[in-house]
Amino acid sequence: MLESLENSPLYRIATPRSIALFGASNNILSMGTPILISLKAMGFDGTVYPVHPEKEHVQGLKAYRSVLDLPEVPDLAVLILPARIVPEILDQCGKKGIKHAIVVSGGFKELGGDGVTKEKELQDIAKRHEIRFLGPNCIGVTNPYHRLNTTLLEYLGNPGFIGMASQSGSFVTQMFHYLANFGLGFSTAFSVGNEANLDIVDCMEYLAVCPHTRVIALYIEGIKRGRAFVESAKAIVTRKPIVALYVGGSDTGRRAGLSHTGALAGPDHLYDAMFRQAGIIRARSITELFDFCWVLGALPLPKGKRVVIQTHSGGPGTEAADFCGRAGLELPTLSAETINKISPFLPKTSSVHNPVDFTFTKNLVDYFSSIPSLLLEENNADMLLIYLFMPMETVKSALEHLGIPEDQAGEKIGELLDAQSQSIANALKTYNKPLVGYTYRSTQEDFIRGLMDRGVPVFPSTERAVRALEALVMYSEIRCRITDNTEYGFSTGRAKRGKG
Repeated sequence: MLESLENSPLYRIATPRSIALFGASNNILSMGTPILISLKAMGFDGTVYPVHPEKEHVQGLKAYRSVLDLPEVPDLAVLILPARIVPEILDQCGKKGIKHAIVVSGGFKELGGDGVTKEKELQDIAKRHEIRFLGPNCIGVTNPYHRLNTTLLEYLGNPGFIGMASQSGSFVTQMFHYLANFGLGFSTAFSVGNEANLDIVDCMEYLAVCPHTRVIALYIEGIKRGRAFVESAKAIVTRKPIVALYVGGSDTGRRAGLSHTGALAGPDHLYDAMFRQAGIIRARSITELFDFCWVLGALPLPKGKRVVIQTHSGGPGTEAADFCGRAGLELPTLSAETINKISPFLPKTSSVHNPVDFTFTKNLVDYFSSIPSLLLEENNADMLLIYLFMPMETVKSALEHLGIPEDQAGEKIGELLDAQSQSIANALKTYNKPLVGYTYRSTQEDFIRGLMDRGVPVFPSTERAVRALEALVMYSEIRCRITDNTEYGFSTGRAKRGKG
């Protein structure tokens, strides 16, 4: 296990002070040009040296005909060139003294035949010059904290807490917008491509000591160093959770992975066993991958698997209860003390069984302020799952009932939504128990966005919310198993069946 970022061969790939860029031009259709544009758009404050055999300036930057002409030895070389000339250019980088590279170019092992020979040539050149490189057939790295982005698309959103290592090149890029929708972002994300030199294990070990990374996400098509992968993961998960999406378990997935990065995938049950041994939580879709990462990075761990469901509609509450049962989570009965505390807020039509169904709320403010806090105080509750439904027409009616003039309604609505979001976020921090919301409304509504911006995960699906809670319990169980920490001595039904 690495002791610090500086000891990682990826350190100057993820945090370069200067970059030699090959393949960018003044032609926007050239593949290297969007990467240079992405670098500039991200605000990279190091020096970028475009290397071009003909142009004196590329995208407003002074260009150099050869890497050997550069005024200094850059920390990193990024190559977006035809495969046939990549070995020659990498060799020149080595002669210049460059020790780190990203080979974006495709056309190597993933094509078979001569591509395998070309990739072996790259490996030999790198070994001769002691170069460590990502790729080939990748997009490199995105590190928002260092204002670094070597991908084809502009990074969206803010720096986040999800560290990513992906064997798919463009997958990282395609997640920029998706994560930004939920107020999430990457800490550092690596695209490893064919893994000719640096691989997914190296990335995991880097992210394990990255101070901005709280949870590690893996997109896997095949693992080369199985023993190193398992041993590294077991050491990491005692400190940070790892969630993996493996897509090579079926015949169709194996064929796609082989043509994509040349990955040699294995059967599904083999990876299930490997993940279980390593303490890695397995996601079954891209959606689950980031749902799990979201709650594992944002919420405290539960002390058990007991969930209290809060709702003011029977259908959503019953559905949540059903999904909890299927996931092996428990729905405890509320204590007499808690029932006495919430009784003043309950209409006659309500139910104090779990789910706690208010049917309607006497006071809209209570549902999102006093009640969640009282339910989180419950000793029998390890987690709170709350149904969120606050349409604007209901808020407006409530304000009218309170006698708020129409010309002041807009301002008052904003204040109300802000206060309600903050109240739930405060409850999460005060009681240090996982709190997750679910809704059928748009997650872009002001109230929901206010919650997510304050660190409260809200899912547009009951099943996704429950599976996310299950992931929290699974990780608690993993830490118990690996560290023999009896504080987390429990198991979900799904975990008992050997999933995850």
